[in-house]
Amino acid sequence: MDGKFREIITPILYLLIAFLAGASVAVNFLPSKKISPANPQLYKLNEVMNYIDKYYVDSVDVDSIYDNAINAILQGLDPHSSYSTPAQNKAMMEALEGSFEGIGIQFNIMNDTVMVISTISGGPSEKAGVRAGDRIVTVDGKSFVGASNEKVFKALRGKKGTHVKVGVLRPGFDEVYTYDIKRDVIPTYTVDVAYMVDKKTGYIKLNEFGSTTAEEFAKALQKLKGQGMQQLIVDLRGNAGGFLDAAISVCDELLANKRKIVSVEGLNVRPEVYFATRRGNFETGKVAILIDDFSASASEIVAGAVQDNDRGHVIGRRSFGKGLVQRQFNLNDESTIRLTTARYHTPSGRCIQRDYKEGTEAYYEELYQRIINGEMESEDSIKLDKSKAYKTVGGRTVYGGGGIMPDYFVPLQRLDETPGYSEVANTAALVQYAFHYVTQNKADLKKKYANAKAFVDNFQVSDAQLTEMLGYYKKLSGHNAPTLTAKDRKELKIWTKAYIGRNLYGEEAFYPVINTTDNTVQKALEVMK
Repeated sequence: MDGKFREIITPILYLLIAFLAGASVAVNFLPSKKISPANPQLYKLNEVMNYIDKYYVDSVDVDSIYDNAINAILQGLDPHSSYSTPAQNKAMMEALEGSFEGIGIQFNIMNDTVMVISTISGGPSEKAGVRAGDRIVTVDGKSFVGASNEKVFKALRGKKGTHVKVGVLRPGFDEVYTYDIKRDVIPTYTVDVAYMVDKKTGYIKLNEFGSTTAEEFAKALQKLKGQGMQQLIVDLRGNAGGFLDAAISVCDELLANKRKIVSVEGLNVRPEVYFATRRGNFETGKVAILIDDFSASASEIVAGAVQDNDRGHVIGRRSFGKGLVQRQFNLNDESTIRLTTARYHTPSGRCIQRDYKEGTEAYYEELYQRIINGEMESEDSIKLDKSKAYKTVGGRTVYGGGGIMPDYFVPLQRLDETPGYSEVANTAALVQYAFHYVTQNKADLKKKYANAKAFVDNFQVSDAQLTEMLGYYKKLSGHNAPTLTAKDRKELKIWTKAYIGRNLYGEEAFYPVINTTDNTVQKALEVMK
């Protein structure tokens, strides 16, 4: 496939942090089957471990071998069942409680390499320039291949204000890019921003479905309705999921009373069907749901419910395709397993889970195959399983078995359309320039632009500022500034303004800037007309 893409695609979506890994919900289980203490296979496993402990040529960590064995068992079931040691659970609980300090990434270790699944919005890594899909290959100048979860936590976490340098390999590029990241307290909010795109269109971006999502989303709706919102864009791009209860709450805000939201069923689970109630704050008015390849699990529940009920339009690219539900079980030593216990079905009855019979690695590599097959560029390249056809409330045909197919497809923007912008954006030049510019001019900027809206409406990046920013690029890369087309200059000015706005007023001065040229957001506005 020719060309490179502006958005970074990684063939991995399974998150380390448990509640981001998939939809979780309390479900009613049928009576469990008893396992005989005299089970010959369990006895055989203990025999093997005893022989290893007594006779193996070198000393071994028996506990580690057991951990690896449990992991292998669970990974053989499906890609989303997992095991966590007590140490990993402690780290994850700190993340959930927002009490840790670090660089703000969600990651997975694949083939001994740390893969960045996503950067936490507003966190240190995102501010420094790290992107989803990056592979961390060095930390503070030393090779970081072969890292374990514990090693990652030890290397990347640290006290607020301390620095760590990470070197990353980026898909589509051969160079190792180095970023100096200043550790900070990691934010735990789930609504990145809620603002009015125009006089009647509200925009809410959700980064995950957590324990506070229902409250945050309801407050965001009330705020926007108070500003005259008549139609709504909900941005779920890059949202890998979370709690099923949170997804149900978001759907309940949008769907009329008694509309079906989702159903859950499994071999050992009593079937449950969830319906909308009367409490919704936005049950009329147009709705657009934005999704992409990283929209998974709980995000797909929301997109599927809106689509199947013909409540609004789904816009973007085919979603990840995760239709499994996990439940966490605590073991005696404070380790845990997250076991897939059920499948969920959208209101039309479809399960959007992708096939995983070829194993976990092939399952995640399927995202990469979408690029190879041209799916990211052309809707015609998407292969739908026509045998899994379902009908929406209004009689439209939708398909199961491979994620949510959007009603309106928006292709990836190719990097070769703006090569100069791409070259500069791959370094930390934009981020560093914006940080230093605001540091030196903050008082004057605050005086001139009293709030985020004033900044978004009136601030412009001058040619002189663009030249100054390119000086940062030259310093960081050691290369002269690339030849810039008019498109390159426009993109660089928009993103420079956005990063300056983020440093000055946070996300409320970031998303309103980048969304002015975001093809998917603009398509949503066009569709809702």
